[in-house]
Amino acid sequence: MAFGYVIVQVDVKDQETFEAYRARVPATIAQYGGEYLVRGGKFEKLEGAEPLGRMVALKFPSYEQAKAWYHSEEYKGPKELRQSCSVANAILVEGVD
Repeated sequence: MAFGYVIVQVDVKDQETFEAYRARVPATIAQYGGEYLVRGGKFEKLEGAEPLGRMVALKFPSYEQAKAWYHSEEYKGPKELRQSCSVANAILVEGVD
């Protein structure tokens, strides 16, 4: 079974609220078997449009688990918090076997 990845670019508008979001999210990711691969850090645009200010990449046991986490009740509250304090692009990608 192929892994599922959630890749997010985030432009934080309210750092204090975003920190509250960050404190709540790891437990929800762990509940669905996910882990952080990238959480902030240095990045460089190689092609295309300017990226937003922060990058996050998550790995889940499957595409279905990643999707279930994103739409879960556990992540609903934190997601709404993030959406209130930032602008983001989020994509779900299926990995290769």
